[in-house]
Amino acid sequence: MLKITECPRDAMQGIKNFIPTDVKATYINLLLKVGFSRIDFGSFVSHKAMPQMRDSAELVKKLDIDSSRSSLLAIVANVRGAQEAAEFDEISIIGFPFSISETFQIKNTNSTITESLKRVGEISALCRKKNKTPLIYLSMGFGNPYGDNWSADVVSEYTVQLEDLGIHEFVLADTVGISTPEKIRQLYPQLKKEFSDCSWGIHLHSRPEDAFEKATAAIEVGCDRIDTAIRGFGGCPMASDDLTGNLATETLLKALETAETPYEKINKDYWLEAIDYSNQVFMT
Repeated sequence: MLKITECPRDAMQGIKNFIPTDVKATYINLLLKVGFSRIDFGSFVSHKAMPQMRDSAELVKKLDIDSSRSSLLAIVANVRGAQEAAEFDEISIIGFPFSISETFQIKNTNSTITESLKRVGEISALCRKKNKTPLIYLSMGFGNPYGDNWSADVVSEYTVQLEDLGIHEFVLADTVGISTPEKIRQLYPQLKKEFSDCSWGIHLHSRPEDAFEKATAAIEVGCDRIDTAIRGFGGCPMASDDLTGNLATETLLKALETAETPYEKINKDYWLEAIDYSNQVFMT
């Protein structure tokens, strides 16, 4: 059954005006009531690089996780961030963006691919010790705009190395909106078949006019988990100044209903309440 990861962190992180912590907490607590499988709520990264996320440690203490079925996911860029995130019992999953593009890996985490593999090994060991699930985003998984070497075989080669480091949960991530329905139908099934012992999600960035077709393609290939953000807010501020947005939650739900595909049901009343409250988060 398909599960949804809602990503308020990805939606908020690029906003220049600081969103008050209490506003973030109110919004995410609404999302926790909706019943998404996971909530990507915040990140433990450099405050200079991502100032909007500087309150993640304070924010997690304001979240009502005990009355929710959702798991909390935090993003980190290095071992120090993973150590900080791992201290919180509320956080179940620690995600690291591993880029297929050397150029973007340096831009995003200030480390080369070789250095990042070492970081992943240390983060994976830490997660085992702290009873957390390590999750790897295969960033630039569908290609990149920098001219760095990319192919389906390259994606597989890095996945082999990551699996050897103890990673069994992956998200095939489109960072700059370069994915197409055809690429999704080709690459996702190949990876899921080749690494059948792993769980595979997908994180799509898209223009609104392309989003439904991409969501439909992800559903058709039997995606385990799909990342979304209400109203398609957000994107990756480290990728480009002209951003495409996240896959909108409402677009995915429409595609699921059109395809009549089973998915982990959500509370539509709280979902509509969260959509309404999102105006206070993103429109200030």
